[in-house]
Amino acid sequence: MQIIKRNIELRVDDSLMRVYVASPKPAGKYPGIVFYSDIYQLGDAIIRLVNYLAGFGYVVAAPEIFHRIEPVGSVIEPNDIGRMRGNDDARRTLISEYDSDTRAVIDFLKNDNLVISDKIGTLGFCIGGHLAVRAAFENQINACVACYPTGIPSGKLGKGVADTIHRFDEIKEEILLIFGTKDPHISEHDRHTIINALENAKVHHQFFCYDAEHTFMRDDGYRYDPMAATSAWEQIIAFLERKLRR
Repeated sequence: MQIIKRNIELRVDDSLMRVYVASPKPAGKYPGIVFYSDIYQLGDAIIRLVNYLAGFGYVVAAPEIFHRIEPVGSVIEPNDIGRMRGNDDARRTLISEYDSDTRAVIDFLKNDNLVISDKIGTLGFCIGGHLAVRAAFENQINACVACYPTGIPSGKLGKGVADTIHRFDEIKEEILLIFGTKDPHISEHDRHTIINALENAKVHHQFFCYDAEHTFMRDDGYRYDPMAATSAWEQIIAFLERKLRR
């Protein structure tokens, strides 16, 4: 399916938040996706993932998660310096600010004339996976995909300690989790902690583990694993199809 690309601006707490939106080109209304990047924001690799997902029939809205700190349009390079910069931006952002951004993007999707307003999901990678899980606290979210979400057991997300794992009982819809077994940022212990907490909160969920490293779905890095990424996307597309398109 061909897509249309655009950038919109939302104002959150008097800060300009650029949101990249990719939509199917054929006329009609489609489910919406709140899409979260990793700490490097909306670089080429992440934009390719947004576009890819939109091509399956979704209006995908990806905000710049550090808009209060970084100038609009800033892309953080995925190298050692960029990692320091992105992690510092994350530490300086209040958890409540991330949550406000989520609600702003949900509101945009609900009111966009291309979106089926009661069919909205969320998907994210790394820190964005954590943000996607928090987005699932919102009643308007009908499905959540979290790819190698960092910081959930420890509460590491932004300024302060995130209470995410203690609020799993607020999640009313299903979650799909994607993990890499060689991921040093999400240990086997952390994976089990997340899964056990979801089970205890009676959250319907499924998870897939791949013999892969952290960020294995980014196609611009040495950790990229095409076979694992392709398999993960097959599971993601099937999950979203079941949850949002039926």
